[in-house]
Amino acid sequence: MVADYMKAELSVEQRVDDLVSRMTLKEKVGQLNQHMYGWDAYRRSGQDIELTDKFKEQVAFGGGMGALYGLFRADPWSAVTHDNGIPTRLNGKAANAIQRYVREHTRLGIPVLLSEECPHGHQALDSTLLPVNLAVGSTWNPALAERAYSYVASEIRGRGAHLGLVSALDILIEPRWGRAEECYGEDPFLAAQFAQAVVRGLQGDGEKDLRSNSRVAAVLKHLCAQGAALGGHNAGPANIGERELREIHLPAARIGVAAGAKGLMAAYNEIDGVPCHANSRLLQGILRDEWQFDGIVMADGGAVDRLLALAGDYEAAAAMALQAGVDLSLWDKAYTTLEAAVERGLVDMEKVDRSVRRVLQLKFELGLFEQPYVDEALSVSAVGTEQAKAANLQLARESSVLLRNENSILPLSAKQRRIAVIGPNADHVYNQLGDYTSIQLPGTCTTVLQGIRQMAPVGTEIVYARGCGIRDMREDGFAEAIEAVTHADVAVLVLGGSSARDFGDQFDNNGAIIMGRDHAGEMDCGEGVDLADLRLGGVQEKLVEQLAATGTPIAAIVIAGRPHALEAIERHCNALVYATYPGPEGGRALAEILFGQVNPSGKLSVSLPRSSSQLPVYYNQKNQGRSRPYVDMTEQPLYPFGFGLSYTEFDCELESVSARQISAQQLERGESIKLVVRVTNKGQRFGAETVQLYIQAVGSPITRRVRELKGFRKLELQPGEQASVEFELSKEEVAIWNQEMMFKVEPCELTVFAGGSSLAPEVCKIKVSP
Repeated sequence: MVADYMKAELSVEQRVDDLVSRMTLKEKVGQLNQHMYGWDAYRRSGQDIELTDKFKEQVAFGGGMGALYGLFRADPWSAVTHDNGIPTRLNGKAANAIQRYVREHTRLGIPVLLSEECPHGHQALDSTLLPVNLAVGSTWNPALAERAYSYVASEIRGRGAHLGLVSALDILIEPRWGRAEECYGEDPFLAAQFAQAVVRGLQGDGEKDLRSNSRVAAVLKHLCAQGAALGGHNAGPANIGERELREIHLPAARIGVAAGAKGLMAAYNEIDGVPCHANSRLLQGILRDEWQFDGIVMADGGAVDRLLALAGDYEAAAAMALQAGVDLSLWDKAYTTLEAAVERGLVDMEKVDRSVRRVLQLKFELGLFEQPYVDEALSVSAVGTEQAKAANLQLARESSVLLRNENSILPLSAKQRRIAVIGPNADHVYNQLGDYTSIQLPGTCTTVLQGIRQMAPVGTEIVYARGCGIRDMREDGFAEAIEAVTHADVAVLVLGGSSARDFGDQFDNNGAIIMGRDHAGEMDCGEGVDLADLRLGGVQEKLVEQLAATGTPIAAIVIAGRPHALEAIERHCNALVYATYPGPEGGRALAEILFGQVNPSGKLSVSLPRSSSQLPVYYNQKNQGRSRPYVDMTEQPLYPFGFGLSYTEFDCELESVSARQISAQQLERGESIKLVVRVTNKGQRFGAETVQLYIQAVGSPITRRVRELKGFRKLELQPGEQASVEFELSKEEVAIWNQEMMFKVEPCELTVFAGGSSLAPEVCKIKVSP
């Protein structure tokens, strides 16, 4: 007789009820564990893949397995390469072997969730690698991000995996933090739009899409406030109150949940003394009770074990996390002791069943009980498609931000017959890819030097000299660089930072690199790589100064993973482009911009400081009603949030506003004010402008921010063309967390700004009456 949980015609709830009723405590604990690294589950012998005893022992431990992490992961930490990893053509076969073993060697045959990292594309062999999130945020184009992530989903599901772990929730308040590149920016509204886009891209539209062979369940990370780490230290405490939490750090998660995200990952940090993995107010009160989230909460790698400092032993740590709302472990020992924790009375069976139900529900929603196996031909056809490559290239183009263009030195012209290309990031593939990057085969990426050689007009001479390193203090390359620039018509300097890992590096048990002042490598960004000083590393500033002394015009490109303080080099550069790790197509995209084949349209998703001493410099600080300048420098950033130049000029002006006054009650009832902004391309070139809408409120019962982003729209215009963009101010945009911590519209006066950056001019005032 077929068990009810295997009957597809029954509801998911009925099937979960039946399955849970049949499970032993051991089997339930097995479903809550994601204990082993996926690369330890197989052994490659020639062109064959074998399951290891370690994998079989883990299945036996729990009478099954909740999830297996990183079966296809390939990078320096996992030490998986094309030589010892699972070839793409065998991905489906390997995934099916995992499912087949569990199905045939456990009592209930519950399929395994295969979870994979996709921080900026799937972290696997031959995968599509996207620009990092901070770059994607600078496109201000969520629709493009959604399309790109749909291709990532196809690759992951085509290989046989089901969960995509993607950074989408961290807000970049502290740019010294090494994981800055994983944030979409410093603004909660902007980040929320991209979080929503990622969920739609990965999951599609509804449960039917989730069961398809081209979608995966999104696990958004991290919940929350890691971007406000004290001192910029990785996993440092976030010393913030509930209002700051709700205004800045929770909107992206809330919108991601509303978009249907099936999973969230808790964060390493604490908030006001409570670790996120033990924070029931966050994981239950807000996430479950307020937002009605019904997916899974996954632990971050080894994070539950870090609760030993509070709990005292592994069983108590596991009980603490489970009670707080963590459903599925990641590599920790603590959750392997849950059976003992129940027997000791540290956590009751009700809490175990609660989390087991969530894990099983997701497996049913993914259709794994009906189809645990993948078509083994899909891995080849789904990976590395031309459509994915085209979307990737477009992300790189739109993420590049033109900050300075003195005397219109860019785009470069055919008259510049000799171009000197200088700098540590000019011809180093991995320095433009970011942290948590999969192994790349030769010829699959384009560096800036390669892109320039490909795009330069026929007859142009390209001379290259590295000049210096990222952190290296040696100057032995200066003479060659100076010689090249002295005899050139223009110099293209490609500077910046690096998150490039090396197979010889030391890693923590969660994959973070172990760094110190004496580390000999060039990394200055990435998880575990925090900076105190945001100036460019090594002798890069000195190199720029000496090259500028030649008198040759300089166009500088900064490729990095975080905001750097560029005041020392900006004064020497005629043009300046900021390209947060633009990915494998970044070299081509930047060359297209240099030669005018593409008009730059990127806008900064984070403010660029003049100095680390200014921090914080994020644009939406609290409004004190007066300026607060320093004695020794301005308090203003070098370049503000939302800023970015074009090879053409745009003008924005208010076309209409539906009302100049509205009551708080009207907004609470669902009414809104509509504003129309007219945008004109006043220049001579086709281009794209991002129109941004900000508000500033006075007269509220709490301190408001200097400006708050409430809408944006990116649009393309031909020379002389005009277009109208409509924005709406409703309760969602106007309400605040008031003194009683209620999300309500309060009487105030709004000043509205619209234009091409966070310094956009005022366009109108709106009174919100009682």
